[in-house]
Amino acid sequence: MSEEVVEWIRKAEADYENARILARQRRKILPDNICWSCQQSAEKYLKAFLVRHKVEYPRRHDLVQLCNICAEIDSAFHLLTDAIMTLDKFGTDIRYPGVAATVEDSRQALEAMKEVRSFVRARLGLK
Repeated sequence: MSEEVVEWIRKAEADYENARILARQRRKILPDNICWSCQQSAEKYLKAFLVRHKVEYPRRHDLVQLCNICAEIDSAFHLLTDAIMTLDKFGTDIRYPGVAATVEDSRQALEAMKEVRSFVRARLGLK
C-alpha cells in the first residue's frame, strides 16, 4: 500500500476516533462536531480507496460523487448509498450558522460512518 493511501487512512482514523470521543461526552454534547467528523472520516476513506486504485477525484466534499466514482471500480459501493446520503449533508453546511445537527443526527452519522469505514477497510484489505 502506498504511503499516500496510508496517510489517508491515518487521517480517516483520526476523524473516526474524534467522532467516537465526542460522542461519549455526557455533559457537553456537540452534535455538529460529531457529524462533521463522521463525514470527514467517510470522505477520507473513499479517497484512500480511489488513491489506492490510482483514480483522480474532485477536490470537493461531495460523498455521493466520490462513492459513485468508487462504484465505477467496485459496484458493491452502491451498497453504501444510504450511509453516504446520511453523511453527505454534513459536508460543509454544518460548519456555518443556520444549520445545526441534533443528537439523533449524530447517532445516525456515527452508525453511517462505521458502515462506510468497515466496508472500505475490507475493500482495502484491512481489518
